[in-house]
Amino acid sequence: MRRSICAVFVLIVGVCFATPLFAHHIKQGATTSLPVTTSSAQARALYEKGMRDYENLYLERCNDDWRAAVKADPKLAVAWAWIAFNSSNPKEVSEAREKAKALAPKLTAGERLMVAWIAKVQEGDFIGGISAMNDLLEMYPRDKHLLYLAGNWLMGENGTDQAQRMMEKALAIDRNFPAALNDLAYVDARNRKFVSAFAAMDRYVALLPTEPNPHDSYGELLRMAGNFEGSLHHYRAALKIDPDFVTSQVGLGDTYALMGNQEQARVEYDKAINYAHNEADRLTYSMQKAMTWVRDGKFAEADKAFQEIAQAGHAKDQDLQEAQAYRHLAEYQTDDSSALKYLQDAEESLGHRGSISKGDKDEELSRILRNRAVRAAHAGNPELADQSLKQLESMAAGSRNRIIQSSYNGAAGTLLMDQKKFDEAVTYLEEDQDNPFTIELLVQAYYQTNQSDKLAQAEAWLRGTNVPTMEQALVVPAARLRRPEM
Repeated sequence: MRRSICAVFVLIVGVCFATPLFAHHIKQGATTSLPVTTSSAQARALYEKGMRDYENLYLERCNDDWRAAVKADPKLAVAWAWIAFNSSNPKEVSEAREKAKALAPKLTAGERLMVAWIAKVQEGDFIGGISAMNDLLEMYPRDKHLLYLAGNWLMGENGTDQAQRMMEKALAIDRNFPAALNDLAYVDARNRKFVSAFAAMDRYVALLPTEPNPHDSYGELLRMAGNFEGSLHHYRAALKIDPDFVTSQVGLGDTYALMGNQEQARVEYDKAINYAHNEADRLTYSMQKAMTWVRDGKFAEADKAFQEIAQAGHAKDQDLQEAQAYRHLAEYQTDDSSALKYLQDAEESLGHRGSISKGDKDEELSRILRNRAVRAAHAGNPELADQSLKQLESMAAGSRNRIIQSSYNGAAGTLLMDQKKFDEAVTYLEEDQDNPFTIELLVQAYYQTNQSDKLAQAEAWLRGTNVPTMEQALVVPAARLRRPEM
């Protein structure tokens, strides 16, 4: 498993268009690793345990470690920063970020950079956050743990190429660094280089034979490759090591869903929902379960499930999950007016309490606007489509967030396809190749522009996509039933 958990264009070479956050000359640290400012040995030990748990993907246990660390030393700013980074509670995230920022002036330069990286990204200053991260890595270029943290975050932002370079640097420092091996395998799997991905997984399992996450990751990568039985085997192995490793329970549900066994998938998801470690995860797992009704073609059941999730998200102060539930509701509607209504509900959800970080809010809003632009155009409402696209374009121009960039490029390419401007559409669609809707359009665009080699590659990629997302559910099974465009 990885923190999801989906880029930034210029991490390794630096953000050439931004002034470094801590200007002038960045002096490399006197030590090879980032220091931690605290007078409490207990707080330091708890903080370090939290970082180890984070690397081993105990994503709620590490929060508990950091909460205990700041209880032992309320001035431990980097622990507050990582609570802000990793917590699923919007109120806790906001309060922890403010505490870290308030304490930052008294920290070492490296710690200030770490706090700035996390805070600025969450507050929507993506360029400033990346600049702080670059400066931090320049200050401590031999800290394998920092390289992992940066690369792992980049993977969550779809920065696969940059993440790969981070993990390779970490492994050059320690070739047996388990966390970096894990993420490097994910990079290879995303690029469909499964032989090298599985070789890294074999090493990862051997290095941590008593930890559940190596088997959890192996299960996910095997599923991506279409080896569903192998995937189930490894998820069960992870749960045998730690029955409370809930992501492996979710993995069983995801795998059965992709196998086409939606009834068994719902059984597995119910177990995960019951044992979820926090409310945000519980709602997220519930959305995975709701998608099984879409895969079954039972849309009334799906509507009911997603509406209940949205209502629960509202009641539990989980506005982001509420918005996601409404967006998913919109994605499979056959009636454009219904879809547009749910998208409006989704956008309104993002502003109910103002507790969502600006970074998360902007990413989700970009997905909502993408769907709105496409649906409005399909409904014959060019004014709304153009308005949504222009809003997306403005967001993309002001941010290097890859998710926002992908939303804009996907929407722009789709509208150009509607206008039969195939050559122009390809330029945009090729910047959003993680989305099955986009790949499906690329197949059509390559056909119209006589690019047979690219067409075959895109079609094979689409048919081989095994990820448990709404987009995959709506596009890939149908694509596999169609005759290839050859």
